[in-house]
Amino acid sequence: MRITVKAALCGATMLCGAMPAVAQIADPSQVFVLGTITLTAESDESRGGTTTSVSSDDILRTNRASLDDALRVAPGVQVGNSGGSRNERLIYVRGFDRFQVPLSVDGIRVYLPADNRLDYGRFLTPDLAEIQVQKSYVSVLNGPGGMGGAINLVTRQPTEIFEGEARLGVEAGNRGDVTARTGFLSLGTRQQDFWLQGSYMKRDNDGFYLSRDYNPRPQQGAGQRDNSETDDDRLNLKAGWTPNATDEYVLSYTRQTGSKEAPYNVDQPIRGITGDPGVGQSWQRDWTWPEWDLDSLAFYSHTELGGGYLKTRAYYNRFDNLLSAWDDSTHSSQTERRAFNSRYKDRAWGLSLEAGAELGAANTLRGALHYRRDKHRSIQLPQPTLGLPADPTEISEEETWSLALENTWQARDDLSVIAGISYDRAEVLEADRTDTDPGLPTGSSDAVNWQVAAIWQPDSSGEFHASLSSRTRFPTLFDRYSTRFGTVVPNPDLKSERALNAELGYGGDLGPARIEAALFYSKVRDMIQSVPTGDLDDEGDPMSQSQNVGDGSYKGFEIAASWDVNDRLALVANYTLLHRGISDPERADYRPTDTPRHNAYLRLDWQATDNLTVSPSFEVSSSRLSESAIQPDDPSQIAYTRMGGFGLANIDVEWQASDQASVVFGIRNIFDRDYQLVEGYPEPGRTFFLTTRMTF
Repeated sequence: MRITVKAALCGATMLCGAMPAVAQIADPSQVFVLGTITLTAESDESRGGTTTSVSSDDILRTNRASLDDALRVAPGVQVGNSGGSRNERLIYVRGFDRFQVPLSVDGIRVYLPADNRLDYGRFLTPDLAEIQVQKSYVSVLNGPGGMGGAINLVTRQPTEIFEGEARLGVEAGNRGDVTARTGFLSLGTRQQDFWLQGSYMKRDNDGFYLSRDYNPRPQQGAGQRDNSETDDDRLNLKAGWTPNATDEYVLSYTRQTGSKEAPYNVDQPIRGITGDPGVGQSWQRDWTWPEWDLDSLAFYSHTELGGGYLKTRAYYNRFDNLLSAWDDSTHSSQTERRAFNSRYKDRAWGLSLEAGAELGAANTLRGALHYRRDKHRSIQLPQPTLGLPADPTEISEEETWSLALENTWQARDDLSVIAGISYDRAEVLEADRTDTDPGLPTGSSDAVNWQVAAIWQPDSSGEFHASLSSRTRFPTLFDRYSTRFGTVVPNPDLKSERALNAELGYGGDLGPARIEAALFYSKVRDMIQSVPTGDLDDEGDPMSQSQNVGDGSYKGFEIAASWDVNDRLALVANYTLLHRGISDPERADYRPTDTPRHNAYLRLDWQATDNLTVSPSFEVSSSRLSESAIQPDDPSQIAYTRMGGFGLANIDVEWQASDQASVVFGIRNIFDRDYQLVEGYPEPGRTFFLTTRMTF
C-alpha cells in the first residue's frame, strides 16, 4: 500500500480529527521532510501506530506559543506542571512522562544527560511546520527510547523562489496590562538545485495574571503572578542542496536561549515573606534559571541507491544551564550556605544511519544504526557573593548504541504487516570524575525491543490498525548516581524500564464525519522507584536507593472527529479516557499523579464572511491527584491532594485582510476560571492576545 505524504499525515493517525476543517492548512511541502520521524519520502508506508500532528496554522490561530500549550488540546496528551522549585511545564502522552517519551527537533533528540528534566515551556512554536506526536507504537528505526511515545518538532523548508513571513504579537492579562510580546521573522528561497531557510523568534513574557477568583494570601497577592517571568528566543538556519529529483543534503543550525523565574507555592512558607514553617512544612527554595540554552549543528542527507536509499543524520549538540540559589525571596544575595550557582555544560555527538530496499514485490526491509556520546560537566560555585572558589568540576560520560531492523510485508493489496526489532545499549564511561577523584563506579544497561503491526484498508474511506510493541527507556545519570543531598545510595547497574504496548485503532469516514479512534493498553515493568535501604545517614534520616521494583498499567480510549457541516461551518472534537495504576511493593499507598482520567476538547469554526472566521472552543479536564507539599507525620506514607477538574472557554477570531495579511485576536479562559494542575501553583486567568501576520 503506497501512500503520499498527505495521506501519511492523515491515514492511521489522529491528524484529521485534530485540525479545524475550515482552517487554512499549511502545505505539506513546507515540512522539512528529512526532519520528520514517521515519514521520510512520498513513497513511504505508514508505520502502523497512532500519530497526532498539529499544524503551524492551528498554532497561530489559537496563540499557543509554547510546546506544552500547543499540545494541551491534542487527543491522548495531558499537560502538567512539576511544581516545586523547578516549576517546569510537563507533557504526558497516554500517561507516559518526559523520561519515557523522547523529544526531538527535526528528528534529532533533545537529551539532557544529567537528569533529562526538560521544561517544555522553553520550546517555542512559531517556526514549526508541524508537531508530530507518536503514541504507544514508535518505530524502532527512530532509535533508543520511545517507551511510551515520541514528540518531534519539525521546522520549515521553503517552497517558492522567495518567501517570507513576519509576525508581531502581544498578550494582556485580565487587568488589561500587556504581559508578553512576541516577534517572528522567516525568510526562504528555493532554487533549481538548492534552498535556504532562516527564521528568528523572540518572546518576552513579564508573567501572567491570576484569576480574579484567586484568594490572595501572604505568599501571593492578587493580580500578576510573582516570579513568573520568562524570556526565550530561537534562531534556525538551514541550507539544502538538491542535485536531482530524489537526493537532498542539508546543513542546519539551531540556537535556543532562555531564562526564567520560578513561582513559589502559594501555600508554603517563603523566606522574607512569611513566618517560620509549621508542622509538615519547610522553607521553599529560592531558585532562578538565568540561562537555559541549547545549540545544535546537524547534517542531513537522503540518497537514492539503485533500488534502495541511504539516510544520514550527524549532529553536535550543546546544553548550557545555570541554576542560581539565593539567600531569600528577594534574589539579591548569595551568602548563605544554601546559596550557590550550579552550571551544567553538556555536549553530545551523534550519528544515525538508515537504509532500505525492496526485497521483491511484497517486502521492504529497513535498517538503522544510531550512536550517541554525551558528556556532562557540573560546575558548582558556593556562596558566590562571598567570592569563594568553585568546587572541582565533575565530569560524566555516556555512550548509547542502537541497531534496528524493520520489514514491511504487503500481504495483500489491502493488508500490510510491519515487524521490527532492535538492540539498544547504554554504557556509563565516567561518573562524577574530577581532576583528583576517579569518580563513582560505572555501569551499563542493554535491551532488546520488538514490535509488530498490521494495517488493513478494506476500502478508500478508512483503515484499521493493530499493534503490539515492547520498548524500554534507559535510566539517567540522575537515576543512577544522584545522592539527593546525601540521602540516596547510587545504583550504577540500574536496569531499563520496559513497557508492553497494545493498540487497536480505526481512521476513516463515518457518514459526513471523519473519525479517528484507538483503544490502548500498556503494561509497564521494572519501573524505577525509590526504595528504603534500612540504613540512616549522618543526620539520622532514612536512606533510600533507586531500584527497578514498580509495575504499572496505562489503559484507555481516544476518539477524535471532524465534520464539515457546510461550506462555512465545521466542528472538531476529541475525547480521551486514561486510567493509570502503579504498584510498589515497598509503598502500598503509591498513586499515579498529574494526569486526569477524562480530557475533552470541542471547537466550532464559523466562517462568518469570506475573510472572517470565528472559532469558539471549550477544554474540559477532570480532577487529578497531586502529591501534597505538607508531609504526614509518618514519613513512610505519601500525602496526596485532589485537584479539581475544570472547563475553559476560549474564542479565536481570524480576519484575512488580504492575501498576504491577517490579524488574529482571541481570549483564553473567557470566564476567568481559577484552577490548578498541581497543588499550590495556580494557572493563568483570563488572557487576551492579538497577532498580526504578513506573508510575502
